[in-house]
Amino acid sequence: MNIETDFYNRCIHTLEKAYELLIQTEPQQIEYDMYRSACVKEFEILLEQSGKLLRKVLKPYFHSSKAVDQLVFKDIFRQAVVKNIIDIELCERFLEYRDNRNNTAHDYGVNFAEETLILLPQFIADTKVLSLAIHTQNHDIEGKG
Repeated sequence: MNIETDFYNRCIHTLEKAYELLIQTEPQQIEYDMYRSACVKEFEILLEQSGKLLRKVLKPYFHSSKAVDQLVFKDIFRQAVVKNIIDIELCERFLEYRDNRNNTAHDYGVNFAEETLILLPQFIADTKVLSLAIHTQNHDIEGKG
C-alpha cells in the first residue's frame, strides 16, 4: 500500500511560502491579514492531514482497519511512536499543536492567528519530518511485499 503525500507536501510548501510572505509584510497592510489567514488555514489542514496519513500508515500494524479508524488523534500519534514510525519528541510536539488549536479554537480572531504564527517555524520542520517518515514507511512496506 502506497500512501500518497503529494497534497500534504504541497500544503507544507504553501504554508512555507505564506509564512515567508507574512514575515516580510507590515502588520497594518491588508496583505498581512491575507498571509496570516493562509498560514492558519494551512496549519489546520496539515494538522488534520497528519493524523489521517498516520492512520493509514498504522493500518498494517493492527488486526483490522476498524481498530485504527477508532483511534483518536492522540492515540494515532502515540501508536506511531510505539511502532517506531516517529519519535516521542515529534509526537509530543504534534499533541501540543493540537492542544493549542483546541484551546484557542473558540477565538478564530487575531489572537488565535498570532498564537498559531509563533508555532509555525517548528511546525513546518515537523511536518517535513513526518512526511519523510511516511515516505520511509511506504518504502519499508513495499520492500516487505
